Amino acid sequence: MSELFDCADPDQRATGLASAISAAKGGRLVVLPTDTVYGIGADAFDGDAVAALLAAKGRGRDMPVGVLVGSWHTIDGLVYAVPPAARELIQAFWPGALSLVVRHAPSLQWDLGNSAGTVMLRMPLHPVAIELLREVGPMAVSSANISGSPAAVTAQDARSQLGERVEVYLDAGSSPQGAASTIVDLTSESPRVLREGPVSVADIAKVLGAEPETLLG
Repeated sequence: MSELFDCADPDQRATGLASAISAAKGGRLVVLPTDTVYGIGADAFDGDAVAALLAAKGRGRDMPVGVLVGSWHTIDGLVYAVPPAARELIQAFWPGALSLVVRHAPSLQWDLGNSAGTVMLRMPLHPVAIELLREVGPMAVSSANISGSPAAVTAQDARSQLGERVEVYLDAGSSPQGAASTIVDLTSESPRVLREGPVSVADIAKVLGAEPETLLG
């Protein structure tokens, strides 16, 4: 039976995080708060758990799962070669609402879906998420909703959609941003914004020294 923990209460937060860490390390699913929307997460290196995540959302392998990390330095162990643009954007916007699509290291033993050698990475600006990620390690995380339905901005939103498919729900109130992250693709020669969210195209262009329209091609 799934459990929901109120992270505004220090005792429930501690118990909830311990339960979520145990669940994730045991190959089960958790719902966690982030600064954008709530996410459904699993150990990124547990293929069965990632498959269960996709099944819980009703999502196919053609839509691979992104990965959340708990520190700036984690990316060095996940990426084949970190592009200079990635470092500039990480310095400017992490932790925060910016996801970066990069080529992952070919030696990594994970299966996030049909990702064609790429991975979408983000470090969220949320203390509960960071604490969980630093204990579990990189987690495969997607928005905590049934595919095609509105993203969950509260734990109750997520629970009403995902129910018993998730073992632990960490409730930290409404998501601060209430909108999915901005996505920048760094897998080709020129950075490209795939989705604009809380971090604007203009702000990204300023950091990269580019004209905004060149990022939208």
